[in-house]
Amino acid sequence: MIDTNEISWDESARVKETLSEYADMIMEVIEKYLPETNCLQRKAADAARYSMYAGGKRIRPALVMEFCRVCGGEPETALPVACAVEMTHTFSLIHDDLPCMDNDDMRRGKPSCHKAFGEAEALLAGDLLAVKPYEIIAQAALHKQLPEETALRIISLLSELTGLGGMIGGQTVDIGLSGQTPEVSTILEMYRMKTAALLEFCCKAGCLTAGADASTILTAGTFGQRLGLAFQIIDDILDITADEKLLGKPVGSDSAQGKHTYVEAVGLDEARKTARSLSEQALELLKGFSDNSFLVGLTKMLLYRQY
Repeated sequence: MIDTNEISWDESARVKETLSEYADMIMEVIEKYLPETNCLQRKAADAARYSMYAGGKRIRPALVMEFCRVCGGEPETALPVACAVEMTHTFSLIHDDLPCMDNDDMRRGKPSCHKAFGEAEALLAGDLLAVKPYEIIAQAALHKQLPEETALRIISLLSELTGLGGMIGGQTVDIGLSGQTPEVSTILEMYRMKTAALLEFCCKAGCLTAGADASTILTAGTFGQRLGLAFQIIDDILDITADEKLLGKPVGSDSAQGKHTYVEAVGLDEARKTARSLSEQALELLKGFSDNSFLVGLTKMLLYRQY
């Protein structure tokens, strides 16, 4: 089993350097997909750009590009899909922050989109970033950047894992649990949909862009699920323990909103054990991929992150 006891400074630095390289590639292409404009509808475009450029680790697009690479493809081939999933993720953050959802005023240390642009424009900016990904992936096929069958499979997968069986379904369950005391299994299923499903998409989509076989795609998707569950549990822990300045938003927001989290259900110590166990399972799955040092380091870095 790959050791999860610690991540060395050198290993962490290498992961951060690679993440930064991928982020630079992604944001350069996003600028082409979402250029500055003086059109009549520019306010929604400006609001979308504001949220896209608000920072973040860019983990999801990095996973797309890295799984493409470790499956024998060129990371640049996966750039349209990587940009598409970052837009999908950003739309979910914009909508999650709205007053009708989590009502969060801060995101990544900056005013949330609806605080900066107003609720209506934030809603429309989220809508824009929800539909743009499908155009990007379709255009990649039309311009021969991706085979048409691959693009169709990726579009179908993105629809599935952001829809009722994925991210949107998870948010629906989260809202429905307000005022209840759910079973631990229900909380984990919500996390699987709300957070892990999009990470599962990233890993599978990266494999698809490289033309990987079905077994490889399945293994990558299972890795994404385990990573996503651990990621969300660590988020719960940080909502209680993190430095607010590092986190970029108020701590204790889950409790203030009456949310029932995994940490609340099992306690901090047990939550940490579960996150570590899930990360160990994710690392075991990576043994099936050659040249996996970045993915191993990223998994460990996310387990021990402070924000």
